[in-house]
Amino acid sequence: MDTEAFIKKHAALLPVPFVPEITLYQAEKMNPVWRDLEAFIGQRDVSMPFWAFVWAGGQAIARYILDHPEVVQGLRVLDFASGSGVGAIAAVKAGAKKVWATDIDPVACAAMDLNAAHNEIDLEDISRLDLDRLGKKVDLIIAGDVCYEHTMSHRVMRWLRLCRQEGICVIISDPARGYAPDKNPDERLTELATYTVPTSREIEEQDTRDVTIWELD
Repeated sequence: MDTEAFIKKHAALLPVPFVPEITLYQAEKMNPVWRDLEAFIGQRDVSMPFWAFVWAGGQAIARYILDHPEVVQGLRVLDFASGSGVGAIAAVKAGAKKVWATDIDPVACAAMDLNAAHNEIDLEDISRLDLDRLGKKVDLIIAGDVCYEHTMSHRVMRWLRLCRQEGICVIISDPARGYAPDKNPDERLTELATYTVPTSREIEEQDTRDVTIWELD
C-alpha cells in the first residue's frame, strides 16, 4: 500500500465544518489511524496524524482568508505547518498569486497533495526546502495552531518574528493553546478576528473552540 492509498483507506472526503467551501480527507477516530500509521511506517512512537483532522486553528485561518480575500490576493503565501493544507487551499481560492504548503510529516504532504487535487488547485511543495532561504519569495506567512508545545512554540515564534523583521507579513490563528502568542508580554500583536469554531471531542474533548486570528506587528 502506498501513502495515498493509506490516506484514502483511513479518511473520507468531507466538507470542513467551519469552511464548507473546502472538502478534505478527514478521519473519524484518532487512535485507529495512529496505530495503523505505526504499522504502515514500520516504527513505534510516530507523530500524531495531524493531517487526518482539520483542527480549529486551521479552520479559523481558512475562514478568515475566504471572508477577507484581500489579505492574500495577488500575494505569494506560505502556509507553515500546513497539516491537511486547509489554509493553503483557502489562500489559492481567495486569489493568492502563488501558495507554498509545507509540513515536516511526509504523510501530511501526501494528504495535502490529495486534498489540493480534489479541490482542483495547485500547491507548491517546499517540504524539503530550507525555509530560511525563502528570502523575498514570500509576501505572507500563515500559521494555524502552532503554539501547543513549549519548545516548538518558542522556536516557531522566534522564526516568524525574524520573518516579520524581514518585511514578510505573518498571520497566526490560535485556539488559546498553552503557549499562545498573546501570553508572551513581549510579543507585539494585532487582533484581526475571533471565531467560535466547531471541533471534535475525539481530538479536543469539547464541541467548539474560540480561535483568535493575530497579525504580528
